[in-house]
Amino acid sequence: MSIDLVVPEEVELTTLLDELRKLSWASADVLKAYARGEQPPYGFQKSLTIEEGGDGPVSAADMAVNELLISGLKDNLTFKEWDILSEETSKEKSFQLDNFERDWCWILDPLDGTKDFLQGSENYAVHIALAYKQKPKIGIVLIPEKNELWFGIVGIGAWFENRDGCKNNFSFSERMDISKMVLISSKNHQQSILKKLLSTMCFAETKTIGSVGCKVASILRGEADVYISLSGKTSPKDWDMAAPHALIEAAGGIFSHADGTNLIYQSTNYFQSGCLIASHGKSHQKICQKVMEFFSIEEPKYIV
Repeated sequence: MSIDLVVPEEVELTTLLDELRKLSWASADVLKAYARGEQPPYGFQKSLTIEEGGDGPVSAADMAVNELLISGLKDNLTFKEWDILSEETSKEKSFQLDNFERDWCWILDPLDGTKDFLQGSENYAVHIALAYKQKPKIGIVLIPEKNELWFGIVGIGAWFENRDGCKNNFSFSERMDISKMVLISSKNHQQSILKKLLSTMCFAETKTIGSVGCKVASILRGEADVYISLSGKTSPKDWDMAAPHALIEAAGGIFSHADGTNLIYQSTNYFQSGCLIASHGKSHQKICQKVMEFFSIEEPKYIV
C-alpha cells in the first residue's frame, strides 16, 4: 500500500490523475452538447426531448457519461482490483450492493444536479471519487459550464484546473462567526424542517444552487461557508457526497454528520441519511452544536 493511502500500491498517482483529466473533460463535452441540444461527441446518440416521449435529455446525458466514465476506468487503467459504483448502474435490476466489497471502490455520479441541468442552469457537475475501506480518498468535481475541474486528494491537498491544465489557487473565506457566515443550500430540495432549522441558525445570507459538488466548490472559492443537508422523503446517496466530501476534506474543511461522526460509504445501503454538514472547518464544531441543540428538541431522528 502507498504511504499516503490514496491509491493502491500498483497505481501511479500522476498517471491516474492524467487519465481522470481526460475522462472529465470528455464528460464535459458530452454534457454541454446535450445541454445545448447539439450532437454529442464519441458516437453517443442525440437525445430526444421529454415531450417526444423518449428518455429525455437528462437520461441520455446520464447514461452517456456513465458509459464514458466506466469504460474509461476499465479500459485505460491496468489495475483492475477495484469496484465501480455509479448512480446509473445502481438502478439496474441486477445491481447488488453486496458485490461492492473490495477495499478500493470508484463512486461515480455522471450528472449531479439533474434539475439544474434541465432548467438550463450552470450548476450541474460530474462526481468521481475513489474510496478506500469506506472512506473517500480522491474527489474530483467537474463543473462543465464554469470550465472548472476540481481535484481533492486527502492528505495531499486540493486545487482546480481550467481546460488548459493550469492549476488555480482558491481560498476559504475568513468568516468565523455564524451570524456572518453564508449558507449554501439546495434549490430544489427544501422541506419545512430544514427551513425551520436554518431560521434558528441566523446565517448572514443563504444562497441556493443545485449540485452538491457545486455547493462545495462555492465554499472552496470563499463564496459560501457552510452547507447543510437534511434527509426528507429521500436521502442523498454515496455518489452525491463522496467526491465533494473528499474535495473539501483535502482542502482542509470538514464534512460530517451533525453529531460530528464521519460519513461512511459502501455500508449496508448507499444512503447518506440524517443531517450532514460541510464547512470550511473554522467553526464546524459550533455549527454542529447548534444543529444538535435544535434537533434534540425538534426532530431527534435527524441527528444520525
